[in-house]
Amino acid sequence: MALGYKARKRLSLLVLLVGLPLYILVAVKVVSLFDRPPILMELLVYIVLGFLWMIPLRKVFLGVGKPDPDADPDSYPHDPVDAEEEKRGTKK
Repeated sequence: MALGYKARKRLSLLVLLVGLPLYILVAVKVVSLFDRPPILMELLVYIVLGFLWMIPLRKVFLGVGKPDPDADPDSYPHDPVDAEEEKRGTKK
C-alpha cells in the first residue's frame, strides 16, 4: 500500500519531531552501556547510527519537499519576485 502525499508529509513530520529525538536518546543510552571506546571509534558509531535510522524510512521522506502532485498547480503560492519580473518583462 502506497502512502499518499499528505500522509507521507504528516508521517515524516511525526518521525522528525517525535521519533528522531527518541531514537537519539535510545542510541546514546545503548552506547553508554559499553565501556567508552577510543574517540574515533565512538564518532564512527554515532555516524553510522545517524544514517541507520534513515534506511527504513527513506520511502516516507521521498518527495515530501516537492509540491503536492495531486494539487491544482494554479493554487501553488507564487514567488512575488518572479511576478514583479514578469510584469516588467525582465524575467529570463
